[in-house]
Amino acid sequence: MLLDPYYIQQDSNITISAEQASIFAKKECQDFNPIHDPDSKRFCVPGDLLFSLALKEYGVSKSMSFTFTNMVGDNIPLTFPEATSDDIVVTNAQGKSVLEINKSGETTQDLGLIESLIKNYVVFSGQNFPTLLMPLMKKHQVMFNPARPLVMYNSMSFEFDSLTLTNPLRVELAESKLEVESKRANEFLHFDIYDGDKIIGRGIKTVVVGGLKPYDHDAITAFADNYLANRNAF
Repeated sequence: MLLDPYYIQQDSNITISAEQASIFAKKECQDFNPIHDPDSKRFCVPGDLLFSLALKEYGVSKSMSFTFTNMVGDNIPLTFPEATSDDIVVTNAQGKSVLEINKSGETTQDLGLIESLIKNYVVFSGQNFPTLLMPLMKKHQVMFNPARPLVMYNSMSFEFDSLTLTNPLRVELAESKLEVESKRANEFLHFDIYDGDKIIGRGIKTVVVGGLKPYDHDAITAFADNYLANRNAF
């Protein structure tokens, strides 16, 4: 399966190494957020990898929401419990919640749909910086600190009208917003899920941008240029 190279199953636990997490972010999501680099002091496993593992484990339901409650570090054992209800809590070795899932409606374990949703969603999600976030920061005249960038996945949710695909699935941006609150901002990325040319689902990704400072075009452009250079060199 698509996800096999990016985790290790050990009895009832799943572990993800910093190297596995970093390669997933770069290769599958085209996400070069420094927080996913193995040598980062603030390293964390990408939320998109946790989301993808949840879909592998529980399938795709017509309505699902995912809230990221704690950062996951290098080789931290994670427990994805049996789905005995529509509310599921993924925990770390200390028993603390790292991902909270709510699902409802029809559920499918169709591997084709699961992998297609994972592939298309994580690429959409990974394009946030610089493609989606840069124009929003310029519009609101704020930005994160390039020396200590803090752009954190908060949550995502989606709803499907139908779980039956007749054409290749794709995910596209519908609307983006930034709500600024003093030293932080909440970014909202609304997206549509297509079956061919027909919208069969919709969702929203929310991101927290921390350490805000006044917008400096030259500084953030230099950061973005370096980010894109790393992406192109990968």
